[in-house]
Amino acid sequence: MGKNNTKFLMQFAALAMVLTVAIMVKEATSMSICNMDTNDMQKCRPAITGNNPPPPVNECCVVVRGANLECLCRFKFYLPILRIDPSKVAALVAKCGVTTVPRACQV
Repeated sequence: MGKNNTKFLMQFAALAMVLTVAIMVKEATSMSICNMDTNDMQKCRPAITGNNPPPPVNECCVVVRGANLECLCRFKFYLPILRIDPSKVAALVAKCGVTTVPRACQV
């Protein structure tokens, strides 16, 4: 019976390690920036890229309305590096019904 307990403990330890790694990978691929999850930001990408971006989807607007815009404005100078036009971001914010835009965010 000692061998069975040892085998069970080894299997349990292996499962615990796999779950820990899975959680760490999930955490590493998703960060929170200015009250926005980086994975959630992708919901808005279609609405701010390309020549004629489509209107934002509701899920995008939920993310935008929950964001700390004053915090995000500190990053606006990096948008062109990501091939994102800051004026399209300003339009996205307006299309999502956000009317109070911090002065630092205005393009």
